[in-house]
Amino acid sequence: MVSLYEKISYKHSEIITKAYSTSFSIGILFLNKELRKHIYAIYGLVRIADEIVDTMHNVEQRYYLENFQKQTFEDIKNGFSTNPIINAFRITANKFNIGNDLVEPFFKSMFMDLYKKRYNEAEYKRYIYGSAEVVGLMCLKVFAGGNEQLYQELKPYAQALGSAFQKVNFLRDVKNDFEVLNRTYFPEVDFKNLNETDKSKIIEDIEKDFEKALIGIKKLPNSSKLGVLIAYEYYRKLLEKIKKLPTKEILKRRIRINNFMKFILLFKVVLRRIFGKY
Repeated sequence: MVSLYEKISYKHSEIITKAYSTSFSIGILFLNKELRKHIYAIYGLVRIADEIVDTMHNVEQRYYLENFQKQTFEDIKNGFSTNPIINAFRITANKFNIGNDLVEPFFKSMFMDLYKKRYNEAEYKRYIYGSAEVVGLMCLKVFAGGNEQLYQELKPYAQALGSAFQKVNFLRDVKNDFEVLNRTYFPEVDFKNLNETDKSKIIEDIEKDFEKALIGIKKLPNSSKLGVLIAYEYYRKLLEKIKKLPTKEILKRRIRINNFMKFILLFKVVLRRIFGKY
């Protein structure tokens, strides 16, 4: 029997997910009902950590991140948390064997955001792995439902999808990252003088990630395939929009897909799925 506190814990994660990402939330709605709360739980935990390093500038960020990390590890081990977000993640992590091999790299990348402002190639890859690829692997643990053979088979594709999502986020958030947070994630790119050549190289790299990721998405169980496809197509459309814009435009504002276009995109993905195009 599911306790009231467990239900409330998952509800907190759902509220955070829906408040911070409407597009991601839409994709979750097309997952099997039994999977949704677990993806909310993963997103809820990573979102809180991300908020600590990105927006809580009026507090001692390292102190709060260290405490959040410590509480996460301790509560997973101890089997209970007074923090509903951590409690939901704890239950999901234990159910689907999401271990420290995935959780630790995530927090390491969050700590990198506190002191790294420029990244070389090795640091960039390490950051992408911890901030995005392992999140994709956490979700894959849920989608595979304990099938270790399936998890291992789809692992590189889940990493590619997480990588693609994160890199698209970097591009659309360039203005805030560069001007407000003083961060430059892409190695050897001068965002004061961003040119079309640099932008094209970045986009080409992301397109390779998307191409690889789609191979794995097609092999997902039906319980998760449509939801992941919707998120995939949304980010592909976002990348297409960025690709068409002059570099000066992506330095001026955060790039978005309006709600009407999201609806059209959703409709197209569902139709393609129904008619066997995926």
